Amino acid sequence: MEIGFIGLGAMGVLMVERLMAAGHNVTGWNRTRERAASLIQSGMRWADTPREVAERSEIVFSIVTDSKAVQAVALGKDGVIAGLPKGGVYIDMSTIAPDVSRAVAAKFAEAGLTMLDAPISGSPVTVKKGEASVMVGGDKAAYERVRPVLLAIGPKVTHIGESGHAVHMKIAVNLLLMIEVIAFGEAVALAEKGGVDRAVALDAILKSVAASPVLGYRGPFILEGNMPDVPLADVTLQQKDMLLALDLARNLGSPIPLGAAANEMMNACRGLGIDYRDFVTAHEVYLMLGGKRK
Repeated sequence: MEIGFIGLGAMGVLMVERLMAAGHNVTGWNRTRERAASLIQSGMRWADTPREVAERSEIVFSIVTDSKAVQAVALGKDGVIAGLPKGGVYIDMSTIAPDVSRAVAAKFAEAGLTMLDAPISGSPVTVKKGEASVMVGGDKAAYERVRPVLLAIGPKVTHIGESGHAVHMKIAVNLLLMIEVIAFGEAVALAEKGGVDRAVALDAILKSVAASPVLGYRGPFILEGNMPDVPLADVTLQQKDMLLALDLARNLGSPIPLGAAANEMMNACRGLGIDYRDFVTAHEVYLMLGGKRK
């Protein structure tokens, strides 16, 4: 199919590679063309605006930073809505506020077009391995039509419900993920405080019933010299999702006390100036609070 892709960050680049490997023709756009250089060399066509991407495509994907960025690329003068042909489908994979996603979808519906929210659950590691999952909200018929394309990105594709439900679910999943990773740092720090070697504590956790995929690839980052120079998700980026969860919970009257506590540990990371690291670095905050530094 003729596919458009907007947002060529770490996740976007890998998804475009998978789409092209599956035989789709891809036209892409990013705020900085330099990020697309390798994809262009591999055969991706470049467009100068999101509108131009949409004009060339049957399906247009976007994965951008936040709600404002989605509104800009989707609804702006040179946005997707201005160029998407009748019968085309716009799929936003960003993690944004559900009410914003529904509002953008409503604008597309008013224009006789279809938008699906389809956030991806995973990291560059899982996307590259073909192990990421995609949750989809919106029109079921449109979902069935684009499902084969989504399967090129990840093997687990699920229709969650109506417009906004998928991004709502993604926020809930990320809430769990963030609490889990923060709690992992708490557990390892407790073990270390009692004299257990860090590597031994990590190994024991990864062999226990508490092990999970995210701890499997992120946990080793806490070992000396293992913190990646380019984080899978730094503290600031990950905290954006936590703030979405806290705001959603406040609006719904749904308590998330563990989320609030995990958010405070992210605040501590920022206060200590280590927020540029992958957010598993919260483990170091626990060490400091316990009177020990790396």
